[in-house]
Amino acid sequence: MASWSPDAPCSCDCFVAAPPASAIPAVIFAKNSDRPRDEVQEVVFVPAGTHAPGSRLQCTYIEVEQVAKTHAVILSRPSWLWGAEMGANEHGFCIGNEAVWTKEPVGEEEALLGMDLLRLALERSSSAQEAVHVITGLLERYGQGGSCREDPTPFCYHNTFLLADRTEAWVLETAGRLWAAQRIQEGARNISNQLSIGTDISAEHPALRAHAQAQGWWDGRGPFDFAQVFSLTQQPVRMEAAKARFRAGRELLQQLQGGITAEAMMGILRDKQRGICMDSGGFRTTASMVSVLPRDPAQPCVHFLTATPDPSRSVFKPFIFGAGAAQAPQVLSPTFGAQDPVRTTPRFQTRVDRRHALYRGHQEALGLMEREQDLGQQLRQKQRDLEQEGLEAVRGLLAGAPAPQELGGLFQAFVERESQVYA
Repeated sequence: MASWSPDAPCSCDCFVAAPPASAIPAVIFAKNSDRPRDEVQEVVFVPAGTHAPGSRLQCTYIEVEQVAKTHAVILSRPSWLWGAEMGANEHGFCIGNEAVWTKEPVGEEEALLGMDLLRLALERSSSAQEAVHVITGLLERYGQGGSCREDPTPFCYHNTFLLADRTEAWVLETAGRLWAAQRIQEGARNISNQLSIGTDISAEHPALRAHAQAQGWWDGRGPFDFAQVFSLTQQPVRMEAAKARFRAGRELLQQLQGGITAEAMMGILRDKQRGICMDSGGFRTTASMVSVLPRDPAQPCVHFLTATPDPSRSVFKPFIFGAGAAQAPQVLSPTFGAQDPVRTTPRFQTRVDRRHALYRGHQEALGLMEREQDLGQQLRQKQRDLEQEGLEAVRGLLAGAPAPQELGGLFQAFVERESQVYA
């Protein structure tokens, strides 16, 4: 069994706000992806596809059966693996995941990573509720497992997910192949690295309660509280810290009730004082995402992605599915084929340079911000101005302003302009 280590990268935060918590008639989703400090996260666009009957799909470690049709997706993912930490698809469905440890043992055997399940859900689902069925079906068939870190020492965990579309959100929490889900139709909700579904369970694994009773974790008579029943009795220090982040995130959402916007969500993701913007020891916030999912299906969904670490010193850039949507090469990491350390066995015996062009420029900019105060302030102001331009363009679009001809090219344009700032 893979053991938990106090230095392990095990923190993330996801948020969602639906009317009346949001300031506009839209569901607003946000996530910070907290990962090993030197891990590179890329933004990948994958168009919709059709696939021959009997096709197989190679995920990070194992193959699964392919489906006949897959949806177009935008992914923010650690560049060494197949899955993703967060992303959205062309139908206005988006999702993020979190690491959790429960009373169910975590094994090192290779199966589907939680990040693989996330991408499979995006490619195969048109709504949050459908994605719950997709993930739980795959979980039942293939299980979850394998190292979640590009390192010879295995690091394994189970997963929770926050799923959102134009009309609602779902929290899906897993313990091995078991799971519970909660539907959120209004208000605000957040998740961190802990189980958070109590007695308000909207759907569950058919054997969930019987298994808990057989293990002696639940007496079968009182209320069934999923988090209480399946959480570890002795929580590791990092999971105790996650409780504090969870409470802080919930309080921030409560303070903003009725006024939550994309910009407000970006502010939450940038909160270093409460630890939501992570920068501690061997891990940090390596990428961030905020999505605006309007209730009106005639309005486009907008997904803001950083593609760079530390949202407090990064630019959220808007992506919209539509004509001209394509891969932005500046945020795509190099590939290494069969020689990639994740493909050779034993895995992760060597390291390769996965930095993409925007990441390199951003790292130089961060160094400048730290070394030279005046120049650093000027650079940070340019970042803020560029981000505000994107936010204003989106506000105008959602208010009914004429749309540019090729909305799909918006992200590429902002990536190019950010690259010019760093150059």
